[in-house]
Amino acid sequence: MQTCFANVTERTTDWQSVNWRKANRVVKNLRQRIFRATRLNQWRRVRNLQRLLLKSYSNVLLAVRRVTQTNAGKRTPGIDKLLVKTGPAKANLVDGLTQQFPWKPLPVRRVQIPKSNGKMRPLGIPTICSYCTSFNKS
Repeated sequence: MQTCFANVTERTTDWQSVNWRKANRVVKNLRQRIFRATRLNQWRRVRNLQRLLLKSYSNVLLAVRRVTQTNAGKRTPGIDKLLVKTGPAKANLVDGLTQQFPWKPLPVRRVQIPKSNGKMRPLGIPTICSYCTSFNKS
């Protein structure tokens, strides 16, 4: 027996066919709206627009792209030992993050790394998400 839900669309992301120009434009427009509302001291509108930006699909896409492709630490697994490399794994991560919003992140792992002058400095290694266990570890 199949369960049907009315007016519900389950989004499945195809990482290879994402329109990055459109996603950047949507996020840029939301950021500009937040900036303008801040300049006009419209704090209720700022709060609502920030909430809208947090739940935005385009913002999640760009965040996953930044963490898994453009960031310098993209090959460093976090404390959850999770590393997302493939397109389908990135798409699964986007879909998981859009369904649930992890408002309570896990703490970062602190590692001491050497500086050029011989001293040590702390480096924080974060996690991808606290509930993601079904992603590829490749």
